[in-house]
Amino acid sequence: MSQEDSAMTLRDKLRIIIFEADTQAGRRFDVSLIVMILLSVLTVMLDSVPEINAQYGQQLYYAEWAFTLLFTVEYLIRLWCIEHSWSYAKSFYGVVDLLSILPAYISLFVPGAQFFLAIRILRVLRVFRVLRMVRYVGEAELIAQALAASRRKITVFIASVLALMVIFGALMYVIEGGSNPAFASIPHSIYWAVTTMTTVGYGDITPVTPLGQSLASLIMIMGYGIIAVPTGIVTLELNEANRRQANTRTCSDCAAEGHSREASYCWRCGAALYQRSRDQEPKEFESNESLNS
Repeated sequence: MSQEDSAMTLRDKLRIIIFEADTQAGRRFDVSLIVMILLSVLTVMLDSVPEINAQYGQQLYYAEWAFTLLFTVEYLIRLWCIEHSWSYAKSFYGVVDLLSILPAYISLFVPGAQFFLAIRILRVLRVFRVLRMVRYVGEAELIAQALAASRRKITVFIASVLALMVIFGALMYVIEGGSNPAFASIPHSIYWAVTTMTTVGYGDITPVTPLGQSLASLIMIMGYGIIAVPTGIVTLELNEANRRQANTRTCSDCAAEGHSREASYCWRCGAALYQRSRDQEPKEFESNESLNS
């Protein structure tokens, strides 16, 4: 054991294991936590099935309390390990951790609170915290960048679709309103346009006139094309984010990092960057390029 390891307190060791995933103990803890989260969510889901609850309700009750106690101990240790525990408690994952255990204790003191036990399903959100800390952080950043870059395009697209739904709903009200009581108002017609354009088609409202049926056919065909547009937008941004993926090149003037592979100049100071030759590129980049080609 090194002098640095011996100087670490129990609090520091637990913090590294629980909050960091670049150690063997941290990875084991993350894997164990994922297994417990999934099993606890499965327990909640099975408990909601009347047939299973009637036969195995007692066993599921004990299993749920076992998971609740384990998650409670974990939550308290997380608070203890952090220097400023309130900062963690009010963070997103801190609130999720609290909501995943709080309903079980509320049910002990508040009669009829068993319904709120369904909130325990929020435990599944904790899986994303573990995945965010392990090897998927790069892929998660790519998706986040793509969604952030495409949010304006998607917003404009959704606004255009909503406008089309209102227009088509108003048209169907004009066409079908006099002969079809299902289209008695514009809101009802807009509801029909939404279900038709999204290809859901509940069938509770249907046009009866030839002109209305022709317009409905046009809306259905447009719906299939509209579904593909957001997918194409996000896919384009994903490819762009993957192309801009940063590497380990560092500026020799200002030591800035985070440059894309194609960059020739530093993003911070503008100094020329050292250009790697083909055989100096990391193998992971070469494999990615071969896959893309």
